[in-house]
Amino acid sequence: MKKILLVSALSVSLFACKQEAKENENKQEISPAVAEKIEKSQEDAIKVMPEEHASFAMKLNNRIFYVDPVGGAEKYNKLPQPDIIFVTDIHGDHMDAETLLALTQENSAIQIVCPKAVRKQLPEELRNRIVVMSNDEEKDFLGVHVKAMPMYNLREEAKDFHVKGRGNGYLFNVNDRKIYVSGDTEDIPEMRNLKDIDLAFVCMNLPYTMPVNSAADAVLDFKPKKVYPYHYRGKDGMSDVEQFENIVTTNNPEIEVEILDWY
Repeated sequence: MKKILLVSALSVSLFACKQEAKENENKQEISPAVAEKIEKSQEDAIKVMPEEHASFAMKLNNRIFYVDPVGGAEKYNKLPQPDIIFVTDIHGDHMDAETLLALTQENSAIQIVCPKAVRKQLPEELRNRIVVMSNDEEKDFLGVHVKAMPMYNLREEAKDFHVKGRGNGYLFNVNDRKIYVSGDTEDIPEMRNLKDIDLAFVCMNLPYTMPVNSAADAVLDFKPKKVYPYHYRGKDGMSDVEQFENIVTTNNPEIEVEILDWY
């Protein structure tokens, strides 16, 4: 009996040793250089987190960038806390002082980047954290290079909605990748002349910004690798983003269109 128990104990011991050796071997398969590359890849990853309409968050350079948060801070409870916030324009679907106050009250380091017109309408409590950017101005934030882009209407009947110079779109450049956020605009030359865009958020709603055909035509001009239709709820309902996708991908299959859950 003792002999049998001894053999069993030896078998278990040998099995455990083999398992440990195998685990150690697997651990050694990932060299420090590969581990560093994996970590770097995770840091470089761009993650998009839509909230609603024009509001969303992005993970850039391992930091959380909010764009146009509105509707109450509780709407963002499921998202990571912001490291910085960008506001595009003065309208209520882009700028909400109460939401900005609530999102930033516990962290005095959070900056709010916005055009001058937005700053004028925000309360005194937020003034010490505001950074104003004008069209074509460039700054660096948290390791990300940002350019404020023009956004305005072209159609005669819509020119008063968004006048040139008041609001900002934004162009983010991080780890050799460019992300364009259109803000409320039409298919302006500044959009059509963009180059080497990896990811674009493009608005399309009537009567406030532009029709689907114009948005698709502009995208076919500047050829982003990937485009997210956003801000597509208009006065009479939703714009036809499936039509937008069909126009773009039919004319240039290399452009990826992804329709996120905005509404």
